[in-house]
Amino acid sequence: MRRYYHDILIWSALAIVIGVVTGALDALFGIVLLQISDFRTEHFAYLIPFLALAGLLITFFYQRFGKVAGRGMGLVFSVGHQSDDVIPKRLIPMVMISTWLTHLFGGSAGREGVAIQIGATFANFFGDIVGVKNRHIIVMIGMAAGFSGLFQTPFAATLFAVEALVAGVIAYRAMVPALIASITAAQTAHALGLEKFTFSLTKLPTLDSGLTLKLLIFGIAFGLTGFAFSWLLAEAKARLTVYLPNPYLKIALGAVLLSVLFILLGNGRYSGLGTNLIAAAFGGRHLIAWDFILKLLLTVLTLSIGFQGGEVTPLFAIGATLGASLALAFGLPIPFVAALGYAAVFAAATNTFFAPVLIGCEIFGYQLMPYLLITVLISYTLNFNKSIYTAQTFLQLKQTDTLS
Repeated sequence: MRRYYHDILIWSALAIVIGVVTGALDALFGIVLLQISDFRTEHFAYLIPFLALAGLLITFFYQRFGKVAGRGMGLVFSVGHQSDDVIPKRLIPMVMISTWLTHLFGGSAGREGVAIQIGATFANFFGDIVGVKNRHIIVMIGMAAGFSGLFQTPFAATLFAVEALVAGVIAYRAMVPALIASITAAQTAHALGLEKFTFSLTKLPTLDSGLTLKLLIFGIAFGLTGFAFSWLLAEAKARLTVYLPNPYLKIALGAVLLSVLFILLGNGRYSGLGTNLIAAAFGGRHLIAWDFILKLLLTVLTLSIGFQGGEVTPLFAIGATLGASLALAFGLPIPFVAALGYAAVFAAATNTFFAPVLIGCEIFGYQLMPYLLITVLISYTLNFNKSIYTAQTFLQLKQTDTLS
């Protein structure tokens, strides 16, 4: 018992350092990314023709210098599963620069994967310096710090780090140091100028039987959408690797197709993070019924051909725009259902439950929790155990625990 609390105390002390450094790196990455996104929006017509060239540069970068770092999130999850793999320090500059290039020239991708890799890589490096044996715990602490530093949602980040590695299992031993790292990273990133997205919901509808039925329907729609994203992403990556085994040819041809599609479909409306769509959903601006479908498909194509970034912010955009469409169909306030979709599609696509509920609360207010619990529970249940993180493992039930 004494050893147990001794370890938690040591991890908690290390978590402060991990939180400060990761928060600073997140701030650098996030602020530059936002500036790049603004620049791309203003000069889209001049930049989008060079998307294929950027893709070739990214591919060369990873083929020449990446080696094991090219596994990205898969490598982070592998170390989190207590393998003997090592996360090289070069992963941090590689993933940051390649993601900046993806967004500068118009690719549709996210950013959370980069932040998690930054946190996990530094935590792994720092853990080796101080001689920590439980590297998987340190990596979870780094994952939490990376997520929290970027989104500044420390409670959601903590739960994400301890529940994402193995679906159905929560690593309770890592929770206290992960929370400390998350809070430290969020405060550090905020102090360095990285702003947090929040939206205050007012006048929520009464939670009666009629609304509960609607929430169940919303949960089904969000769950199937998150499943579709995860399944399509895995299928696209696998099939394109077979049909176009040359990574240079794959990303060049795919990028040319993407450039044409981005121009034809809204002249850059679906490029980048998708924050423009999120702002439209919560700001009462014009949305198109099929925004969520096009954002989903173009993000899948961007990531499956080899561009870097993440999936979560596009998932937020997909969920928010789908929620806006459902709100109009069911006669409910658009921001209310958009907020539910924001969290619930994320839940289904990542195969996590607690983190999406908490991210919805931290961004939109804790008064949303009862509605989130119902909607996210259904979406999480209906994702068919698929996840955007293909290295995620699953709790294996004993034969005696299953129904005969």
